[in-house]
Amino acid sequence: MQDQLSSTFAALADPTRRAILARLALGETSVTELAEPFAMSMPAVSKHLKVLERAGLIARSRDAQWRPCRLEAGQLKEAASWIEEYRRFWEESLDRLDAYLRKMKEPAKKTSSNGATKKKAKSRSKE
Repeated sequence: MQDQLSSTFAALADPTRRAILARLALGETSVTELAEPFAMSMPAVSKHLKVLERAGLIARSRDAQWRPCRLEAGQLKEAASWIEEYRRFWEESLDRLDAYLRKMKEPAKKTSSNGATKKKAKSRSKE
């Protein structure tokens, strides 16, 4: 059995499923309405919905002939929290690298400005 985070990322890996989630973020809608923008059969759309449902990203219900779907954002929050930890890691790493590179540039500037000053002094002494 897959862990929940793996199921969430597997479901998000497909652009059609991400588009479905984006549409559901606007509000509950029917399976037929969800299928409209895609050039695929209803069974294919239904398969995408099943993947999203198993991942806990959507909920489907039945009201007579109308089968509404709605976004369940809880699992997205968990995935976003996991990603946030790594975003902080990379930002801190890049900040440290930036500080190191700035520190490395400082002595180079001092050397070049001192070298230029010494050359001017030598040329003045020759005059």
